[in-house]
Amino acid sequence: MAFKLKINGTLHDVDVDGDTPLLWVLRDVLGMTGTKFGCGQGLCGACTVHVGSQPIRSCQTPVDSVVDSSITTIEAIGRAPEGAALQKAWLELEVVQCGYCQSGQIMSAAALLKDRPKPTDGDIDANMSGNVCRCGTYQRIRAAIKRAAGV
Repeated sequence: MAFKLKINGTLHDVDVDGDTPLLWVLRDVLGMTGTKFGCGQGLCGACTVHVGSQPIRSCQTPVDSVVDSSITTIEAIGRAPEGAALQKAWLELEVVQCGYCQSGQIMSAAALLKDRPKPTDGDIDANMSGNVCRCGTYQRIRAAIKRAAGV
């Protein structure tokens, strides 16, 4: 089926089955490989993107459910003030080890800062709990979110 998707401010025509996960449309059809495949079950957060301003797991989101939405991926999150501040803090604090989960981490953190510009540690823990980092950089992730928030 043919769909028009608004991704990072640009309309894209894709021809896929409606139940194709958004993740595979982004990666395999459109070549946007910043969004990662982790578990395929929506549990690890590596595939997090924004639909509207909400973080969602793209591995579990059928493409036909996001046709009339604005989708933002890691490739464009730096255009938003929260995303730019997070990317800067991530680099300054050297958050990344292997880096595989980091696009999903930043996408979840950007949604958090949009909703709660000055989050507490509890806010950060609650909102980031669905993002797994196998390298265990959770303390640096928290510090980067706080730096980006100016707290």
